[in-house]
Amino acid sequence: MAVRGVLFDVDGTLVDSGYIHAVCWWQALRQQGHDISTATIHRSIGMGSDRLVPHLLGSADDEDITALSAAHDTLYSTYWSRLRPLPGAADLVRRAHDAGLITILVSSAGAIELEVLRRVLDVDDVLDDSTSADDGDRSKPDPDLVEVGLRKGDLTPDEAVFIGDAVWDVEASARAGVRCLAMECGGTSAAELRAAGAHTTYRDPADLLDNWAASLLHQD
Repeated sequence: MAVRGVLFDVDGTLVDSGYIHAVCWWQALRQQGHDISTATIHRSIGMGSDRLVPHLLGSADDEDITALSAAHDTLYSTYWSRLRPLPGAADLVRRAHDAGLITILVSSAGAIELEVLRRVLDVDDVLDDSTSADDGDRSKPDPDLVEVGLRKGDLTPDEAVFIGDAVWDVEASARAGVRCLAMECGGTSAAELRAAGAHTTYRDPADLLDNWAASLLHQD
């Protein structure tokens, strides 16, 4: 079936924030007495905090998750003014819109943080909708937010393509029955993304734009 819509992850896919998140989680964890390497943390970026904290600590109660998430969010907010789109990010969203595709941001960021990311991207005029952490009970790699994105776009799984940068994006989209185009610009290798089940991998949004005609997004 022809693709009718694109679901875009944001952090690490469209906005260059993946490593900033890793450093902020590292600092937040250190504040609470947990010494975990940034490399280990980075491999967990893409999960929501409800999944990331227990994943890193082995186990965590709601109080741990809330405290660490609040510390991370405070640290991360100091970077908001310095966030930048990844190469080709805004142009990719606009190209999808101009091709007649439904465009939806599928983010697990909180509502305020999502507004910051949307200002960084500056593509609200071509967006059909978006999700935030408030829209799903469980974050990636669970498929909740992908499924919300599908509902908001009135799309069936085989009518959509998900674009993300982490193995957790690939897993979440697969569990929702959606094909995933994966970006290396979040710091995960093409080999890892393909092993997780990505349909195709690209260096960054600009690379996908350069190869649009051969991609799942191209419409005859």
